[in-house]
Amino acid sequence: MADVKYYDVILKPVVTEKSMNEMADKKYTFYVHTDATKIQIKQAVEKMFEGTKVASVNTLNLNGKKKRRGYTVGRTNDRKKAIVQLTADSKDIEIFTGM
Repeated sequence: MADVKYYDVILKPVVTEKSMNEMADKKYTFYVHTDATKIQIKQAVEKMFEGTKVASVNTLNLNGKKKRRGYTVGRTNDRKKAIVQLTADSKDIEIFTGM
């Protein structure tokens, strides 16, 4: 496994209608590094966003889609998605406010 630092774990937030509806329950969705573990994701969220406390982390591995351009067939990159549940007394994550 690669040496993944906490600032390399979270790649970008997932902004979809479903993920925005889950924010009412303090669930936030991120694309994360494919080698990151649940413990690393929890530590990265707590370090990057001050005042947050993570209750649980659920992860999903997303396989790349098959793409074709003429005769050549290839695949897009694999991705990993994490759904982070914050505790009730935790602060909200600021990057999602105002969306």
